[in-house]
Amino acid sequence: MSCPPQPANVSHQVTLEPAGRRFTVEDGEPILAAAIRQGIGMPYGCRDGACGSCKSRLLQGEVVHGPHQQKALSQAEAQAGLILTCCARALSDCLVEARMVPGAGEHPVQKMPTRVLSVEQVAADVAVLRLQLPANQNFQFFAGQYLEFILKDGARRSYSMASAPSRLGSPPQVELHLRRMPGGLFTEQVFTTLKERDILRAEGPFGSFFLREDSAKPVVLLASGTGFAPVQAILQHMQDQGIARPTTLYWGCRRRADLYRHDWCEQQAAALPWLRYVPVLSEAAPEDAWRGRSGFVHEAVMADFPDLAGHQVYACGTPPMVQAAERDFVQRCGLPPEEFYADAFTSEADKHGAIAR
Repeated sequence: MSCPPQPANVSHQVTLEPAGRRFTVEDGEPILAAAIRQGIGMPYGCRDGACGSCKSRLLQGEVVHGPHQQKALSQAEAQAGLILTCCARALSDCLVEARMVPGAGEHPVQKMPTRVLSVEQVAADVAVLRLQLPANQNFQFFAGQYLEFILKDGARRSYSMASAPSRLGSPPQVELHLRRMPGGLFTEQVFTTLKERDILRAEGPFGSFFLREDSAKPVVLLASGTGFAPVQAILQHMQDQGIARPTTLYWGCRRRADLYRHDWCEQQAAALPWLRYVPVLSEAAPEDAWRGRSGFVHEAVMADFPDLAGHQVYACGTPPMVQAAERDFVQRCGLPPEEFYADAFTSEADKHGAIAR
């Protein structure tokens, strides 16, 4: 008895406009994963359907979405033709309108062992983790990209590198800033049992959050909490490469103690004539004796820059902050949508629909 023929895997062609780039998507493969695999740069953040950074417009063709958060892609947006490329699988050849990321495919994604050099608790719920990288792998990345740790059960956790490539040193090492998540599979380990010389498996670089150096526009860097990590890397890169575009750094936290690199920021602003630093606290207490800015950090930006038409904005932090900043900067301050670059930190709770942190 002969077995009935099995259907062959079907691949589809995806064309990106306005760049005209074309690539192949295998059956069941998310569009974004196929693009990354073939070295084609597209915007993205979490790769889990939670942050909305990869949102693009489907001009032709048909896709089906995997699980994703409604805040990342609402039903109205989906009906208007928007898709999340990180979890959209092509059912036909597709024409997709998406911003290209110049040079995003230059640095290969690598899996590697990393050795813990130190774990320093710099705030009640923030640790700075320093890792030594393999010297023989020539790891390359853009300032602002992130690594994924591969845990023993195969789960992954993503953290931005807070170091510029120019500061890897010898032997090469990177710095990451981690916020403790109660019950977190990885961060509880970092804060309790992780020790010097432990080995962690990592893969990277990932992400499209890095400075667009083909522009001379003034820059607004906007961070909340440990969203400061990739912003620190971008500032180091600008300093090391002699990029002197007028830049204002806004860092929003709840309390004064949460500004764990406040002194460093003040030192940089004093040393670099092109940099201004504006810390903003949302819940300053009397004991903080805070005389600086208060409230929502993105509203501080709007107060200082009611017209953002000629700027670029790089925002990193909690999804609510990033989403509010993008909406208000574009609608109320005239920021061109294509000049808003973001990396929204999404926890596992965020990805499963819990309240954003």
